[in-house]
Amino acid sequence: MQPPSPPEAWLRGPLPGIDAVLMPAAHALVQARDDITTALVNAHAEELWETPGGAASPGFHLRHLAGSLDRLLTYARGERLSPGQLAALAREGDPGATGQELERAVLGAIDRALEQLRRTPPGTLGDIRPVGRAGLPATVLGLLVHAAEHASRHTGQFLTTLKIMRGLRPMPAA
Repeated sequence: MQPPSPPEAWLRGPLPGIDAVLMPAAHALVQARDDITTALVNAHAEELWETPGGAASPGFHLRHLAGSLDRLLTYARGERLSPGQLAALAREGDPGATGQELERAVLGAIDRALEQLRRTPPGTLGDIRPVGRAGLPATVLGLLVHAAEHASRHTGQFLTTLKIMRGLRPMPAA
C-alpha cells in the first residue's frame, strides 16, 4: 500500500518570508519543483532528449524552464540580460545534459526564484521594467507571476512528453 501523497503546494500553507500577493507564484514554483523531482527519479538519459513526433524533448523543457526563470527574474530586478544568459538561451535545445545536471539546474533556478520572491519589496510590484531587446513594458508583479506560470507550463510539457516517451517504449516480456 502506497503512503498518501502530500497535498499540492498551494494547500500546504504560506511559505515563510513570502508576501501574500506573491504566494500563488511561490506555490506554483514549489509544485513545479516537486513534480520534476518525482518524475526524474526513474528518468533515463536517452528519453530526456528524444523528440516524439517532432515535439520538444523533455530535456529541452527543463533547460528552458531554468533559463527562462533566470531571464524573467533578471528583468524583474530591472537588469539587462548578460552575454552568458544570451549564450545559454542559444544552447537550450542542445541535447546531452544528464538528468542530474538538468535537475540541478532547474532546482537551483527555482530556489533562486523563491529567494527573489522573498526579497521583493511589495512596494515595487507595480514598478515598470523593460523586457527584451525592444524594452517592452511589464510590471515587477507581471514578470514574477509570468515566471511562475511559464515554469508551470513547461513542467506540464516535461511531464507529458516524458509520459509519452515511456508509453511508446515496448513493455518488457513477463
